Amino acid sequence: MKPPIGNPEKFREVVKNIAMKHRTNPVTAEGLPKLGTAILVNIINKAGLFPTRNFRTGVFEGAEKISGETLAEKYLDKKKSIEESCWGCMITCARYSRVGKSPFSGEGGGPEYETIWAFGAQTGTDNLEAIIKANNLCNQLGLDTISMGNTIGALMELVELGKIPKEKLRGLRVEWGSPDAIVELTWRTAYRSGIGDDLAEGSWRLANKYGAPEVSMTVRKQELPAYDPRGAQGHGLAYATSNRGGCHLRAYMISPEVLGVPMLVDRFKTEGKAALVKEFQDVFGVIDSMVVCKFSSFAIWDQEYADIIAAVTGWDFTKEEVHTVGERIYNAERAFNVLSFGDGEEYDTLPKRLLEEPMPEGPSKGHVVRLHEMLPEYYKLRGWIKGRPTRAKLEELGLKWVADRLEEEGLLPG
Repeated sequence: MKPPIGNPEKFREVVKNIAMKHRTNPVTAEGLPKLGTAILVNIINKAGLFPTRNFRTGVFEGAEKISGETLAEKYLDKKKSIEESCWGCMITCARYSRVGKSPFSGEGGGPEYETIWAFGAQTGTDNLEAIIKANNLCNQLGLDTISMGNTIGALMELVELGKIPKEKLRGLRVEWGSPDAIVELTWRTAYRSGIGDDLAEGSWRLANKYGAPEVSMTVRKQELPAYDPRGAQGHGLAYATSNRGGCHLRAYMISPEVLGVPMLVDRFKTEGKAALVKEFQDVFGVIDSMVVCKFSSFAIWDQEYADIIAAVTGWDFTKEEVHTVGERIYNAERAFNVLSFGDGEEYDTLPKRLLEEPMPEGPSKGHVVRLHEMLPEYYKLRGWIKGRPTRAKLEELGLKWVADRLEEEGLLPG
């Protein structure tokens, strides 16, 4: 049976309002429907935070060749893309690509922006057909494209540094910009063949095994996605404090720092970023719990999410409660991490390259992530001590039982 709606009349009114906002927003009404997430390739590259050759720089000379515009012009099946889109979606950002007669022929859903980056700029590859092939292999073999491409980029740097024995590569030329390498290494990873057995463990274990841990671009051992935070300070803080490790979707600070949604802030400043990151993390926690697409957040925010929850449930639910619920979620997640592996201040960090090596070129030249300027304020706003929730904060959020559990394990700060 269909679940009953608490207030049907209010529900219709709210849905109409949300639909109008999505149909008049340039991101959800124009950019994403036309080019999908791949619209970001040229945007992020021009801003100088498109991670290239394992985050050595933020500018990729081959960006145009792998852009959303090129994808749409040469390989996109528009009719199939619509069919691939989520049911009832107003945005329809899904892509479906076909590559004809080619060493990389094939078809399938995507590739998305993150995938294009991971197999493209991250590995120095500007061959879009090979990127599409690698994406299709990941879809078929059950691999995450961000982690796969990121890890291949780490391997390429390790090879360049002379850290990988030649016999491990079994004759494969693993070098920046090799379209054959990204496809073959994806296959080898799925079947744990040769060096693929190491790649399958992810870049953190790969880099540590071969004596160069600094080559792994990870947070909490999870590979970072397609934004170099040296060009977006708040996004760097969001990476560092993400409860699930390297992730752009715990707090997508690219929205305010680059895209100007809901407002444009100075991406190179650290002032005010702690509060903005916390707000995004809390609201995104609620969006995930609602099981709705985060792309909706380009057009709506806390008030609209509160309205739809109230209409569906019949509760008197306010936008303030959206933030309270989100804060409860984020604190519960962090407490889970503390209990699982002792999460805390030492994990709220970034790879040394991003903290110590200034961006060498482009619009973000000269910048590093000034995490030390943002983290203390973030902890203060969260009510945490050294990256761990306090009893006072947990009890304020109705999580006394969580505080008791942390105290039993000797993990409660303060």
